[in-house]
Amino acid sequence: NSMNQFFHEKPMKGMLQSIDEFFSSSQNPWGSFPVALEERADCFVITAEVPGIKKEQIALDIFPEYMTITITRIEEFTEDNQPNHTFSYQKSTSRSSRSIAFPSTIDEAGQKASLADGILTVILKKDTGNRLRIE
Repeated sequence: NSMNQFFHEKPMKGMLQSIDEFFSSSQNPWGSFPVALEERADCFVITAEVPGIKKEQIALDIFPEYMTITITRIEEFTEDNQPNHTFSYQKSTSRSSRSIAFPSTIDEAGQKASLADGILTVILKKDTGNRLRIE
């Protein structure tokens, strides 16, 4: 009972709540992004929230049983201070990726991807296989 009180009273409750909020935030330091997989009768629909990302920054690697979404962010900063005769240049690159496993294999044909209003949508047709007729 006293152990339960320890985790449900301040300051421990506040610290645990802060940790939960940090990891549930979509803007954490690792640049993770939310991804959802929806299975339909003939395809899988993957949506990812990637606000502020351009399509040139996204790489989609598709395999029969899973796919990986990789986002590369490159930030450059240049400062040229003529009166002080100083010039500074900074460039940083960060990469985030998410892998999504499929419950069944996908067909290599008929894949579509689009990016609109910060939402990446990928549609992948399911592999229906071949039906063999017995003669």
